Amino acid sequence: YLQTPVKPLLPQTESLDAKKICVVIDLDETLVHSSFKPVGNADFVIPVEIEGTIHQVYVLKRPHVDEFLKRMGELFECVLFTASLSKYADPVSDMLDKWGAFRKRLFRESCVFHQGNYVKDLSRLGRDLNKVIIIDNSPVSYIFHPENAVPVVSWFDDKSDTELLNLIPFFERLSKADDIYPFLTEQRTS
Repeated sequence: YLQTPVKPLLPQTESLDAKKICVVIDLDETLVHSSFKPVGNADFVIPVEIEGTIHQVYVLKRPHVDEFLKRMGELFECVLFTASLSKYADPVSDMLDKWGAFRKRLFRESCVFHQGNYVKDLSRLGRDLNKVIIIDNSPVSYIFHPENAVPVVSWFDDKSDTELLNLIPFFERLSKADDIYPFLTEQRTS
C-alpha cells in the first residue's frame, strides 16, 4: 500500500534562512537538566500541570548554552526538537532562547514511537537531509539518521562542562558546507 505523504513538520524555509543548514537541537541533557526535586541553584523554575496538579520543575542551564544558542541562531536555521511535552518544553524554551534562535519548536507528538523509544525522524522535516544536522545526547533519538548526528555527552550538573563551547568553532566551519555528509565523514575519521 502507498503511504499518504505526511505534511512536513517544518514550514517552507524563510528567505533569510534559505541557504542555511537546518540544525535540530535537543533540549534535555543537551542544553538543560530539569528536576522535580528542588535545587537551590536552579536557573529558573517552571510550573507544569500534570494530571490536575501543578508541579515545580527546577531547570539548570548547561554551561555556555547562552553563547552557543546565540551563535547557532546566527549561523543556522535552528529547530528545537524534543521528546518532552510542549507544556514543559515550551516555557523552558521561552526562558532559554532569549535570541529567538529556534525558528520552530517540535515536541513529543512530532517524534515517531519506535521499539519503545521516541525517535526524531529527520526525513519528516521537509528539508534536504544533506543540509540537516541533529545535536542530541541520546543516540536512540537519531537511530534513523546516525550519519546526520553530532553527538553530545549527557549533561546533568557539571559546572565545568565545556561541550557546547567546544562545538562553536566546529559549527562555524560546518555552516559553510554545501553538503553535511562529506564534512561529518571527514570529522569522524580525522
